[in-house]
Amino acid sequence: MKRVLGISALPALSVLAFLEVTLGSASLPWHSLQAGLLAGPASHDIAARIIWSLRMPRLVLAFLTGAILAGAGALLQAVTRNPLADPFLFGLSSGSATGAVAIIVLLGDVFGVWTIAFGAVGGAFLATSALLLLVSFRSRSGARVSTERMLLSGLAISFVFSTLTNLLIFWGDRNTAQSVLFWTMGSFSAARWSALPLVVLGLLPVIFGKWAFGADLDALMAGEETAASLGVQTRKLRLCVLGLCAFSCATTVALCGPIGFVGLIVPHLIRPIWGRSVRNILIPAMVAGGMLTILSDLLSRCLLPSQELPVGIVISAIGACFLMGLLTRR
Repeated sequence: MKRVLGISALPALSVLAFLEVTLGSASLPWHSLQAGLLAGPASHDIAARIIWSLRMPRLVLAFLTGAILAGAGALLQAVTRNPLADPFLFGLSSGSATGAVAIIVLLGDVFGVWTIAFGAVGGAFLATSALLLLVSFRSRSGARVSTERMLLSGLAISFVFSTLTNLLIFWGDRNTAQSVLFWTMGSFSAARWSALPLVVLGLLPVIFGKWAFGADLDALMAGEETAASLGVQTRKLRLCVLGLCAFSCATTVALCGPIGFVGLIVPHLIRPIWGRSVRNILIPAMVAGGMLTILSDLLSRCLLPSQELPVGIVISAIGACFLMGLLTRR
C-alpha cells in the first residue's frame, strides 16, 4: 500500500501542477501552455509571462506552504502527544499574523516581504514565549503540566493575538485595512520568485526537526516515562520543536497570511498508512500537505467565475468537514 501510494503521488502531483498552471482567471489552452513553457521566463509572450511570472511561483509557494504546515503539524502532534495539535492552536499562526500586520499597518510594505517576515517571526516567537511562560508558572507550582493544559494555554494565546490583529486592522487606514483583511484570510496571490527563498528557508527547520529529533519524538509518543528512561529531555525537546515550528510557520504567514487546518488534517490522513513514527510520516505528510494546498488554491480560483476566493476559506471548509468526520468516528 505504501509503495502504491508513493508511486501514485508523483502522477497526482503532476496533474495538480498542470491544472494549477493551466486554469485561472485566464485559462490557457494546450498550445498556448506548450508555447509559453518552451519560451521560458525571459520571453515577452503573454502566455509565457502568465506562466513564468505568476502561476509557476504560485504553484511552488502553494506546495511549499502546505509542506511546511503539514510538517509542523506532525511535529507538534508528536511533541504534545495530542492528535488535535496544530500551529493555530498554539498561537503560532496568530502571533505571526499580529507581527506581520503590525509591520504592514505601522510601516507599510515599502520595505518588502523580508521586513514583513521579520515581524511575523518576532510575533511567532513572542507567542511561543508567552506559551512557555504560562506553562512554566504551572510547573513551578509543582504540578505536572499536561498536554491538554498546554493546548488550552496555546488557544488562549491565539485569542489574545487575534484580538491584537483585529485592533491593528481597525487602527489602520481604509486601504491598508482592506488589503490586510484579505491577507488574513490566506492567499497565494503575492507569489513572486524573489519571495520564494523565504519560504524555502522556512522549510529547513521542519526537515531539521525530523533529522535531529525524530527518534526522541518517537520515544516521547510512547509516554513521558518511557522517553525519560531513554534519556530524552522532554522540556528541552518541546522548547526546540516549538521554536522550529514557530519560525517555519512565520515564513508562511509572512507570504500567504494565516492558513489553518493543514497541520491538523494531513497527519491524520498519513498515519493509517505510514504508522505513528514521526520519522516515517513527516516526508509523506509534507508531500500530501503540498498537494492539499495546491488543490485548495485551484478551487479558490475556479469556484467563482469572476473573482478569487481566499484560499484560507476553502481550506477551512475542507478542514471543518474533516474535523466533524473525525469526531463522529471517535
